[in-house]
Amino acid sequence: MFDKLKDTIKELAKTAVVKAEDALGSQKGQQKKDMAIKYIVSHIPVFAPLKPLISMLLSSFIDDAVEFAVEYMKSEVL
Repeated sequence: MFDKLKDTIKELAKTAVVKAEDALGSQKGQQKKDMAIKYIVSHIPVFAPLKPLISMLLSSFIDDAVEFAVEYMKSEVL
């Protein structure tokens, strides 16, 4: 279950980073990261009452997925 969920989180992170960049522009790194994390948690395909638990259990993974998505986006721009 967690492997499929982690794959979904990676894909959500890419979308979340693009949406945060479009919404906030540059020079607001922490705000964009927070926005991306909120987007991911709100779109995780699990039963709503479980989202806080899943988000807590996978918080480090979600954070890493956002960082990876940022690096991926930067490499695509170049």
